[in-house]
Amino acid sequence: MYYYKFKVILFQMHKVGLLFLVLLATSCQLFDKKVPDENQLLQQELQKINWEEVDELPSVMQCDTIKDIAVKKQCFFDYLAQTIQERIGIDTLQMLYPETDTISVKVTINPDSSLQFEPQFSKDSVAYDKVKADSILTARLADFPKVEPAIKRGIKVKTQFILPVIIKVQK
Repeated sequence: MYYYKFKVILFQMHKVGLLFLVLLATSCQLFDKKVPDENQLLQQELQKINWEEVDELPSVMQCDTIKDIAVKKQCFFDYLAQTIQERIGIDTLQMLYPETDTISVKVTINPDSSLQFEPQFSKDSVAYDKVKADSILTARLADFPKVEPAIKRGIKVKTQFILPVIIKVQK
């Protein structure tokens, strides 16, 4: 009788041991899975990102309360153009270039909220003194009101755009 119970217990232990070995053998396959290459994952993520658009446009305090994105964008560009126009005024670029009614200004907004302004003239143009126009813009726009930079994926980023600024108002 004891021999029979011992044999049954031994048989059950053998089943448990066999089950344990099967589980151990199959669990090793879990560790054999290939881990994706870190650089490959990074490249895939970078390809998903649209680098031409930002999540949040640059903004000024006067336009912060606007919720509609298109209206907020228009408010921002109108504010910039009007402020630049007021600061360069009639006594500067209009007197230097009386034949010009609009000047294109390349505006750079850095992540630290600093601004850079650069007049854009056609490459073949000799009628403009680019250094003088640039120095006028730099002097007149030195203390430009604060502009919050654009945001991409939660990080403040540099943005650039060309803004047409009217320097001669028709009366």
